[in-house]
Amino acid sequence: MFAPAARPPSTLPGWRWLAGLGLLVALLVGATPARAESLRCAGGIAAEGDSKLSLMAKCGQPVLTDTYCAPLYQNPHYYPVPEPYASRILPCQVTEEWLYDRGPGNLFATVRLRSGVVLSITYGHTPR
Repeated sequence: MFAPAARPPSTLPGWRWLAGLGLLVALLVGATPARAESLRCAGGIAAEGDSKLSLMAKCGQPVLTDTYCAPLYQNPHYYPVPEPYASRILPCQVTEEWLYDRGPGNLFATVRLRSGVVLSITYGHTPR
């Protein structure tokens, strides 16, 4: 007797569903957010989410510091809260920026801190 012929993979039940699932997983992996920046110092590597104390222990004193009140935004829109309300009713978000000179041939590193935690690390030729 003859054995039944094997069906090609494209006609197997569920094949399209499995291929669609694989495509969805590939798209989701490709859509992951970019890695956060980090700052390599003599005492270790400082990264987003580190505390101010940890940053000081790893990188030491910055060359320059600046402290300002970041504008608050009202939900669901990205419009800043007007000044009379922002200063009287809502507290401001105190934000610090620390500038590190990483030596000749390296870009400046600007570390932004909010509530004593490293919010972001950016690199550039000159401070903004």
